[in-house]
Amino acid sequence: MRKLTVTHESWPIAGRFTISRGSKTSAEVVVVTLEEGGAVGRGECVPYARYGETLEGVMSALEAARPRIEAGLERDGIAAVLEPKAARNALDCALWDLEAKRSGRPVWELAGLASAPHPLVTAYTLSLDTTEAMRAAAEKAAHRPLLKVKLGRGEEDIERLRAIRAGAPSSRLIVDANEGWKPEVLPALLDACAELGVVMVEQPLPAGNDGALQGLRRSVPVCADESAHDRHGLGALLGKYDAINIKLDKTGGLTEALALASAARGEGLQLMVGCMVATSLAMAPAMLVAQDAAVVDLDGPLLLSKDRVPGIRFEGSEMFWPPRELWG
Repeated sequence: MRKLTVTHESWPIAGRFTISRGSKTSAEVVVVTLEEGGAVGRGECVPYARYGETLEGVMSALEAARPRIEAGLERDGIAAVLEPKAARNALDCALWDLEAKRSGRPVWELAGLASAPHPLVTAYTLSLDTTEAMRAAAEKAAHRPLLKVKLGRGEEDIERLRAIRAGAPSSRLIVDANEGWKPEVLPALLDACAELGVVMVEQPLPAGNDGALQGLRRSVPVCADESAHDRHGLGALLGKYDAINIKLDKTGGLTEALALASAARGEGLQLMVGCMVATSLAMAPAMLVAQDAAVVDLDGPLLLSKDRVPGIRFEGSEMFWPPRELWG
């Protein structure tokens, strides 16, 4: 008999995490735990208000699916009981972990990888703030090879970006506008990004109102985040975006994330693998998808006051495959 446990956990953020849509001081996560035959599998998700999700809604969806889950539901049956959002992600990842624990085989082998996952270099995120504060944050993080910069205030972002580049002259930069720019200023903002050595701009325009990207001359690659979810929407991104940001909370878990990555590569899109602010339990399955990604943004645990124990080992911005006790 399988036992399902669904819990809400709150993990304090070190300081405040701010994007164009607002700020938060804690990561509110839902953890799914499955116990069966002496083995335990876990998965973690982050309900995201941007997609109409709440903690209560995610936990209720999982509770509604409890009879099917405890009756032995496997990954190929999840689509029948849960939407491809956060709740499905936590359950899907818990099922992968449970299978690995029951079989005694590492999850990377179950997923068809030829060898054990290699270490990854993750971006480190700078929250949206005043120009002066963002320069100070850049100076503090200047030793990191890749910085992700939260912007989204339009033309005034150019001064922020100049200050950040001055504060971290050697770091590669990614800009994440979180849907905060307007089509009329987009060319000037992209040119400024190119001038300042930005390697990618993430979701500059609102999802559903990004038609201005179609055929636009661009001086830096543009990556879909809020516009990219699963394979069903991939066709609508072609011609607008050069890359997609795959997040397991958007795809509904590792299973669809791996399939989306394969399909996106087949269309010639670059891959970015990102995360919500969460613990190492949420980052671990994403590391599988990120093995051949052009950009890795799995810094969630680095933004917390503390992480799970055991968690993923970080040496600066380099992250290592997690211990089996955590996941996989």
